[in-house]
Amino acid sequence: MLQTSTIKFLKELKKNNHKEWFDANRKTYDAVKEDFAGLISSIIAKHGAKDEEIASLTPKDCMFRINRDVRFSKDKSPYKTNMGASINRGGKKSVFAGYYFHLEPGESFVGGGLWMPMPEELKKVRQEIDYCFDEFKKIISNKKFTAIYGPLYEGEDAKLTRPPKGYEDSNPAIEFIKLKSFLAMQKISDADLTDKGLVKKITDAFDALHPLIKFLNRAIEG
Repeated sequence: MLQTSTIKFLKELKKNNHKEWFDANRKTYDAVKEDFAGLISSIIAKHGAKDEEIASLTPKDCMFRINRDVRFSKDKSPYKTNMGASINRGGKKSVFAGYYFHLEPGESFVGGGLWMPMPEELKKVRQEIDYCFDEFKKIISNKKFTAIYGPLYEGEDAKLTRPPKGYEDSNPAIEFIKLKSFLAMQKISDADLTDKGLVKKITDAFDALHPLIKFLNRAIEG
């Protein structure tokens, strides 16, 4: 579980997203960062017992900086109003598929998969789906998976409008081959964030996602 002070800090940061306020509240932020790191450490320890690919990771390997890169953005707010951890084989900068937890009051979620892979990795994943569609379909239609996540994410810019080169509309797997990202997400309520069952809720979601992660990483390794 997370401390209520962590949730409060992020809410206040959203209203006071400037350096002066952040500097005045830096000690609070340090405590928030430590609280979040403790949660990520517990998640890695629990789920790492089932997925050895992430077992040796540390929170530092997974957590993103709170500072925004504003160089190419019209929004010059210096800080993110969320905290995130990408628990991937090889850490947050890895090309491999993995798990993700997003902490943002009112907008928190858990899930993962493969976000906007580079052309080489994307080509491999599409080929794996094409060659092993029955297996892929079984993974994403599994009762545990659908109960937690529903269908794969198909939001804005997540999918091509036409089949990629080398594939036909008649391909049974074409709607999944068109995807540019392969993601599953479940919302987490603010009440869940400070509940003692938070680690279990997140790791249960990761358990359901594990077969998809293995499928995607097998493709990337191929």
